[in-house]
Amino acid sequence: MGICDGRVVIVTGSGRGIGREHALAYAREGAKVVVNDLGGDMHGEGGSPSPAMDVVEEIKAMGGEAVADGENVADFAGAGRMVQRAIDTFGHLDTLVNNAGILRDRMLANMEESEWDAVIAVHLKGAFSPTRHAAAYWRDQAKAGTPLKARVVNTSSPSGIFGNAGQTNYGAAKAGIAAFTIICGLELGRYGVCANAIAPVARTRMTENLGFGGAPEAGAWDPLDPANISPLVVWLGSNENESVSGRVFLVDGDRVSVAQGWQRGPTATNDKMRWEPAQLTKVVPDLVAQAAEPSNMLS
Repeated sequence: MGICDGRVVIVTGSGRGIGREHALAYAREGAKVVVNDLGGDMHGEGGSPSPAMDVVEEIKAMGGEAVADGENVADFAGAGRMVQRAIDTFGHLDTLVNNAGILRDRMLANMEESEWDAVIAVHLKGAFSPTRHAAAYWRDQAKAGTPLKARVVNTSSPSGIFGNAGQTNYGAAKAGIAAFTIICGLELGRYGVCANAIAPVARTRMTENLGFGGAPEAGAWDPLDPANISPLVVWLGSNENESVSGRVFLVDGDRVSVAQGWQRGPTATNDKMRWEPAQLTKVVPDLVAQAAEPSNMLS
């Protein structure tokens, strides 16, 4: 028994890293889990069913229920098959966790079109496609009179919220996911769906080259353990979340923060007259000087 008892959960990209921890954490809280993973490398190349199948076996060994899925979340039809597999296997779908991702880091002046397209496809289309199919299923359930407590948890990133050099593709995709999540919350609430996103920091194969260092000695607190991210993801997708929706959360170590998005800051008006460009030479720098400094990846 747990806070996800009876729920059916899809976790994309859950063969390794943070996604694996999500899948295991949901299972420990009583969920039946669809473990989706292509089994490719961090650049999205290659593939193997082994990572997803290994996580399924871990879940079964703890007494849980799980099934492996190898669909490509960036493939619209494949994402639909994944959602249908959850419904066909376990009878329904309650929570979708969009976690799958790849990296193709490059400075903008050197980035190849293929590097942009691949990252946008896996992250942004890879969040849209499963959510689109799940949303249609939940809409139909709601219209048929079925009470729903459905949940979507998307994965943004501090790179998408604050920006990070060398990641125009990844950051743009993750910023898009944050906006996508807010709009999902606005649209899907009428059907009983809450949609939220996280922006996590943890040690994974995608971040191991960012200077995070190795794991501490056994038994010591590890603020970069990917398992630290999962409790919030599980709660957001659980029976306990009654109404939190349309929010983005920063999560790392033992810290959980609500990200506060764009707000109208210092403002100038021109007495109901259109600005002349030359007038703005003084106005714009003055406004920027009054504005708070933006947060960054290190804050």
